[in-house]
Amino acid sequence: MAKNEEVARVGDVAPTPLDDLRVVEVSDRIAGAYCGKVLVDAGADVVKVEPPEGDPFRRYTVTGAVPPAGADSPLFSYLNAGKRSITQLSGDLLTRADIVVLTANRGEAVSRDIDPRRLLAAAPHCVVVTISDFGWTGPWAQRPATEFTLQAASGLTGFRGDPAGPPISIGGELGEYMGGVWAAYGALALHRRVRTGGAGGHLDMSMLEAVTLMQSSEWLHSQLLRVPPVRRSVEVPSIEQAKDGFVGISMVTGQQWLDFAAMVECPEFTDIPALQFQLGRWDYRDWIRERIGPWMRSRTVEEVVELGQLFRLPLAPLGNGATIPAMDHMAQRGVYVNHPAGFRQPRPPWLMSEAQPAPVRPAPAVGSADNEPLWRPRTYAGATTTSGGRPLAGVRVVDFTAFWAGPAATHALAAFGADVIKIESVQRPDGIRYSGGMRKDVDDWWEYGWVFHAMNTNKRSVTLDLQSPDGVRLVKELVGKADAVVENFSPRVMDQFGLGADVLLDINPRLVTVRMPAFGLTGPWRDRVGFAPTMEQIAGLAWVTGLPDGPPVAPRGACDPLAGAHAAFALLAALAYAERTGRGQLVEVPMIETVLNVTAAQTTEYEVFGRIMERRGNRGHTAAVQDIYRCAGEDDWVAVCAHTEAQRAALAELAGGTDDARLEQWLASQDAEAVAEILVQEGIPAAVVVSPSLVVDNPQLQHRGFFEKLDHPRTGAGRYPCPPFARPDGVDAWLYRTPPTLGEHNVEVLTELCGLTQSDLDRLSADGVIGTRPKGL
Repeated sequence: MAKNEEVARVGDVAPTPLDDLRVVEVSDRIAGAYCGKVLVDAGADVVKVEPPEGDPFRRYTVTGAVPPAGADSPLFSYLNAGKRSITQLSGDLLTRADIVVLTANRGEAVSRDIDPRRLLAAAPHCVVVTISDFGWTGPWAQRPATEFTLQAASGLTGFRGDPAGPPISIGGELGEYMGGVWAAYGALALHRRVRTGGAGGHLDMSMLEAVTLMQSSEWLHSQLLRVPPVRRSVEVPSIEQAKDGFVGISMVTGQQWLDFAAMVECPEFTDIPALQFQLGRWDYRDWIRERIGPWMRSRTVEEVVELGQLFRLPLAPLGNGATIPAMDHMAQRGVYVNHPAGFRQPRPPWLMSEAQPAPVRPAPAVGSADNEPLWRPRTYAGATTTSGGRPLAGVRVVDFTAFWAGPAATHALAAFGADVIKIESVQRPDGIRYSGGMRKDVDDWWEYGWVFHAMNTNKRSVTLDLQSPDGVRLVKELVGKADAVVENFSPRVMDQFGLGADVLLDINPRLVTVRMPAFGLTGPWRDRVGFAPTMEQIAGLAWVTGLPDGPPVAPRGACDPLAGAHAAFALLAALAYAERTGRGQLVEVPMIETVLNVTAAQTTEYEVFGRIMERRGNRGHTAAVQDIYRCAGEDDWVAVCAHTEAQRAALAELAGGTDDARLEQWLASQDAEAVAEILVQEGIPAAVVVSPSLVVDNPQLQHRGFFEKLDHPRTGAGRYPCPPFARPDGVDAWLYRTPPTLGEHNVEVLTELCGLTQSDLDRLSADGVIGTRPKGL
């Protein structure tokens, strides 16, 4: 047993990280249920409040199958395993909870007689998280919406799809899961303030803001690279036909494009500089596909994927509900575990060396805990007299992450007050500084990466060459003064630097070491290259995204920030354990397993009903009247989703019917913005499909302060994304520091935390251990 695994166990069972956390969940949507599931998995006692007739999700399926009489749907069983159910909510239960999760806007909360201000006056230690479509304030606060219309309003839909056809929304309710894990993270962050002597509070979460965080901050792309608003397209190449199925192809760096050209035996691909960037390939899409098509169709999926691994390229088989659990990597890692309801489900997307998830237990029967004793009152010693400021103040994180998923995790931590020290090197800066395109009219072109800007606010940057003894020594000094380390390299990299988890935990036994490998630290795919689109292709999201008669369409990296939110939650859960026990640990958060958790309905329903969830374009997987319709104007579209009888009746009154031909005819003559307002005034969820570059103009996001202005020393003033919550008491602004320039804080950090002198810094700079420009420039 490793040193960090020597912990007292009962019956050889490790404790859960969130032992004795009390949660009340009042939810009628996936986001709230998934928030509760994330907390249950980490050991919380979650009491679910549902109506006497039961949560409607007990009968809801994504494939249209009907559960047997008396049986819960697989999705309900998955989301609610291990919870307790009651049908009457008492004030005593609320005041004795540590966390209350409520899916309701302000008016709906009033109708349920839940008032966060009144609750916090009675129980200042409590953390109340409300989840609603637009948050509790702002001009759209009472606006009707669904996941489908939120994707349209966020810009997530507007840049996906061939311009010859409609924009394409992501299938699978991805935004609901994003909102759920963000709610769990925020609740745990604010609860840490309670544990360290501060007050609880109300976190007012907006689903629109959570969904907007899944697009790649394209408004910053337009500003920083001085390009027009992005228009919709699909990656080239993306999901391509092989001899016996589809292969998913994802290339982020210019080097990967060069390697792909060699693999498919097309050296002419290297003659056009624009092709090194994904955006530059769209204009050459037919030319590229004509050349790779014969090569792809002469080989099987397995042959193409195996060859891709030899070239270190992120290629993957396309998965669906029938095929995913049987993939050899999933089987050998034991990703799928048995649920008492008789199907397999993905285990929680984190593994800890000290603690473990709660066992998978049955979902509760309706009201099965109505007569059970629940919780006794807690005593909080002098803890709730002040707001306490930023919830993660005093937490220090050493951040080795790069690209999008890892920086998204530490971005969340920094916004809540953690001191995040980002480690790069002049030999190898964070690749997202320039991998999507670069300015050629400025000397410091590496400072203009838009995703880097969006995901690295509030952080301090230090450059250290980890292949030098001095660089490794200084990293070890920083680790000794840190609470957590986060990295998302491939598994072998940190060990090659001599900075593996065992080394770091020897230096600092209280350290939380979070590793975010694409496929995990073990298994046959351990060393494969993978980005978020790769995971979306393997885990079924691409399979359910696209038109029914067309190929699957890549969701375009939305699972990067989704993985980041899961990793941030896991880090806080492990930090709570470390603060309770004095023991740090290794935390493994493979990106593929975070995505498998949000596509679980596909695999569970295939096992239970034998049905595969298929692509339905923009029509969704419910009985709603739902689609994206062209309006008057050059390329204007509106998303409409009438999912209740009243909404369908109102839509029929406006359009003269709800059949598709009639709706198309009516909407084709309407101005998109005007008709969207007409529809929502009639209670029908609708939204204009906007380019992700233009989402900064959204009046609700502006009112809520989702974009905060910062004046960057190189690139000027810009609007940067924030966490999807209204600012809680004690937080005047989420963002207080611009994204760092390369090595901007070398002097500050290395003198403050490592005790270096100016002569030490001069020597390190001369030796290339530190610096502020990439090597060779």
